[in-house]
Amino acid sequence: MEGGDSREEEEKKMVADAAEEDEDLFRCCWEWDEEDIREEGLPACQQPSFEPEPEDEDGIVIPTPSYTSNDGGLGGYQRNEEKKQVEEEEASFATDFYSCGTDWSALLHDVDNITSTPITSTSIVNVDNHHRHHHSNNKRLKQTNLFQLWGFSNSISDAALATNHRLPHTCTPTPPPPNKKMKSALLFPTSSSTNATPSISGSGLVHQQRPLVCPFYKKIPGTRFTVDAFRYGLIKGCSAYFLSHFHADHYGGLSKGWSHGPIYCTSLTSSLVRMRLYVNPLFVHPLELGTEYVIDGIKVTMLEANHCPGAALIHFLLPNGQCYLHTGDFRASKLMQAYPLLTKQRINVLYLDTTYCNPKYRFPSKEDILNFVVKITKIYLKKEAKTLVIVGSYSIGKECVYLAISKALGVKIYANPSRRRTLQSFGWSDLSENLCTHGNDTPLHVLPISSLKFEILERYMKTYSNRYTAVLAFRPTGWTYTETIGSRLDLIKPSSRGIVTIYGVPYSEHSSFIELREFVQFLRPEKIIPTVNVGNASNRDKMQSYFREWLKG
Repeated sequence: MEGGDSREEEEKKMVADAAEEDEDLFRCCWEWDEEDIREEGLPACQQPSFEPEPEDEDGIVIPTPSYTSNDGGLGGYQRNEEKKQVEEEEASFATDFYSCGTDWSALLHDVDNITSTPITSTSIVNVDNHHRHHHSNNKRLKQTNLFQLWGFSNSISDAALATNHRLPHTCTPTPPPPNKKMKSALLFPTSSSTNATPSISGSGLVHQQRPLVCPFYKKIPGTRFTVDAFRYGLIKGCSAYFLSHFHADHYGGLSKGWSHGPIYCTSLTSSLVRMRLYVNPLFVHPLELGTEYVIDGIKVTMLEANHCPGAALIHFLLPNGQCYLHTGDFRASKLMQAYPLLTKQRINVLYLDTTYCNPKYRFPSKEDILNFVVKITKIYLKKEAKTLVIVGSYSIGKECVYLAISKALGVKIYANPSRRRTLQSFGWSDLSENLCTHGNDTPLHVLPISSLKFEILERYMKTYSNRYTAVLAFRPTGWTYTETIGSRLDLIKPSSRGIVTIYGVPYSEHSSFIELREFVQFLRPEKIIPTVNVGNASNRDKMQSYFREWLKG
């Protein structure tokens, strides 16, 4: 019994640690104070029309729930506002683009009998298909017409679209108890949620929350695949759920009770899904980078995305020759222009991470930022040897920043137990061998990026006041970039209060505007679908104008 209790306590602690790290930035987005606004940018509701929304897990856009009003009159105001917005966006190309039908699965009849064949370890893996012929002549949505308008014919036959694919019944895990939900459930519905749920407003009025509908840009046309669409629960007609990387805005909706279908992701991401979210391993299918797999008759290859550990570009090649590339989150680089899959065949549709698709974002290279961080650290340590160096990080990501400091100074890296377990799961020897378990053993610590505030760092410093007399912290994120500084990193001015100094450095794991342009001009896709900052017509129109300019000639 004692062993069982110990394991249960450890599991509870791991869940709590994971929830704390993944919710750090969620709390930041909701609890704005004066310093947040000055240093991180205004909340989304106050952003200028084409400013990216505040970053969470490198680009999260926290969904705003929609409600069916039952407030005896207040709903009329909401309806008027919606009508006004519709009128303002009328006749816009982007509106037509995004307001077309969102549910590809409506083209199919319900699927009853679903089976699956596990992936083998060969370089090309054939996932067994079981076709069921049917007809859906009277189920057409505008979404079909969109791709027909682009000149794409139906990618595969109706019979192929009806391919049934699910795990055996013996693999279905028991849903979690209703009361055991992580805090993130406030932002993302649980994976088993398919019905509308009531919520209570501050005025005490009860509203009925509409179930979230998976948008079309998360579905791959001509397939039954979705990408990063877990928060929509069970998606009708979806046979395979792809996860581009392990950041909360992409895996939101995944939980211990997931049972909607197989999850495909890179090996490193699959380890995190099992370890951090406790998803039943029978649902998780790891795919090696650079290896071609055949899933439901579609050739799928994961490519290094240069984002966070385990992040992948997902390349889909359909039987009719149509080729789609979903970037997830990525930072484009020259190395990607050497990927054979991207050079030998044209991409028909590119699903593009447009987090920084704005001309003002022209980031310095990662190497320049790392050199700058190391230089500043050495300068401060020369002035005050008893300086505690802190690097802000997400649950995963930004590892290169503290690794660079570790190697330059020859010191180890301290992180809390939850982060250490995560970092060790990467299998990176140069990282695992440089982790330590006690904060007193090294002057280099890693904290959640949302903890890099004066009052928090001052409290943290008290724990080590017998060893250190000052704190030097780095906040590495693209949101700290300013046009006035650009690539002249020596112009960066830190924020200081008492013994704490904080540097915001524009180290981004997303593509800058110039990198996006170069990537698009290299690929020259037929169509581009932006996946970030698509919340209003102004943003979408602006991005489409950039795409047209990039593809001229």
